[in-house]
Amino acid sequence: MTAMVRLDREASGLGMTSQRARDRLIERLRGEGGIRDERVLDAMRTVPRHLFIDEALASRAYEDTALPIGRAQTISQPWVVARMTEALLESGVPRKVLEIGTGSGYQAAVLAMLVEQVCTVERIDELQRLARRRFRKLGIDNVRCRYDDGRVGWAEHAPFDAIIVTAATAALDAALLQQLAPHGVLVAPIGGSGGQQLLRLRPGEAGWQQELLGPVSFVPLLGGTA
Repeated sequence: MTAMVRLDREASGLGMTSQRARDRLIERLRGEGGIRDERVLDAMRTVPRHLFIDEALASRAYEDTALPIGRAQTISQPWVVARMTEALLESGVPRKVLEIGTGSGYQAAVLAMLVEQVCTVERIDELQRLARRRFRKLGIDNVRCRYDDGRVGWAEHAPFDAIIVTAATAALDAALLQQLAPHGVLVAPIGGSGGQQLLRLRPGEAGWQQELLGPVSFVPLLGGTA
């Protein structure tokens, strides 16, 4: 089963964090952003992004922009979250998804509205703990969290129908690629600080099928734990 967000008064929001503000963002994503998958738009309408950032920035939660979450990390621009999620779903809804880079937990929460299970790995303990608390508060019970070096994935739960990487890297680790199911899809930003492209990979009989989805900007994918 997919997740159901518990919408109390805080989650529903007021003023710049209200459902009306959320609806305006969704209309921008559908119009100017070109997001067509209504399942993705409905999930993003449901998940209260303002609860995934610092309270001081809550009034900016439904702007289409990345925002800082501490430890030199960001919560991704809503359009990027929508586009990456849409890219995973275009060939069918995956049952089990691996996310590399939990961050605030927002991308995982959106995915949890759409798929049966999300496994997410975060290398910064403080961020991983905060994300866990947010999931519990919202009643999201189909996300498994791990504090570890995400570059090598989460082999114990492999294979995954889909893998999403939320930080940029010049190359993907072979150990991570091996955890993708034969029918699976992987979406990741590839490149360095000079420029990145969103890449979709699928395994095929003649090797990996690659598709470029457009330019993006992400923080770098780092190794180890912090």
